[in-house]
Amino acid sequence: MSDQIAPVSLEEFNHRLAEISETMPKRLRQCAEYVAQNTDRIAVSTVAELSVGAGVQPSAFMRFCQLMGFSGFSEMQKMFRETYAQKWPDYATRLENLRANGDDSPSALLAEFVEAGRLSLENLASTVDLETLEKSVDVLAAAPMIHVVGFRRAFPVASYLSYAFEKMNIAAVLHDGVGNLNPYHAIRKGDIVIAITFAPYSQETIDLAAYAHDVGNKVVAISDSLSGPMRKTDALMLSVSEVDVGAFRALSATISLAIALAVSVGAKREKLSHGK
Repeated sequence: MSDQIAPVSLEEFNHRLAEISETMPKRLRQCAEYVAQNTDRIAVSTVAELSVGAGVQPSAFMRFCQLMGFSGFSEMQKMFRETYAQKWPDYATRLENLRANGDDSPSALLAEFVEAGRLSLENLASTVDLETLEKSVDVLAAAPMIHVVGFRRAFPVASYLSYAFEKMNIAAVLHDGVGNLNPYHAIRKGDIVIAITFAPYSQETIDLAAYAHDVGNKVVAISDSLSGPMRKTDALMLSVSEVDVGAFRALSATISLAIALAVSVGAKREKLSHGK
């Protein structure tokens, strides 16, 4: 059993996972990768179900839990349940919490979301990795085709980026899952994928980014954690977090980052086209 103190939050868990996952034996690394990609399932699954998903024996999954600092799976699952109970209640519960606090009037909600947006934008301005942003712009500006993927909460960001690229005559494809079509064949050598996903992470987005990486293409990721599942794609990681209002999260900072990225790519391509 590990002599480390068990993580008490998902942030601590992800930080430790990022630190030690590359040094784990193969089977434990399989557990780590599965957990990183399926954090939303840990709180509601059995160790047997998770072991099958990771392709390992339950005993290996138990060793993984202990290596992470927990006494066993039950303790790790408890941490996930407490974390998600605080962060990800269903929408009915979120609305009920707003009503209970007397914060569900239109004027109060507008004020709250404006303030949350302001704080999110200030946080983005002070934490964004400008070097990574520059590198992302460089690779996207040189790409023959940009593939944009983002589902659920990330979909508005993905669709906006595709719209902005189209208006600037930049070749881009939005992978939106319509018709359950397989988008993999569209990714050609030299293309770049922009993958947008937030916890609990979209498996479709992770899979497309992983495929692009495996066939030798670069990935630019917009996500809420540098230690999330996108890290295994060697992506250029642009991290952004949003302040929530009663567990409802707007996209103020994320959309601002997307606008900056799109306009920067357009400006860079314009310079390249004029040989500057």
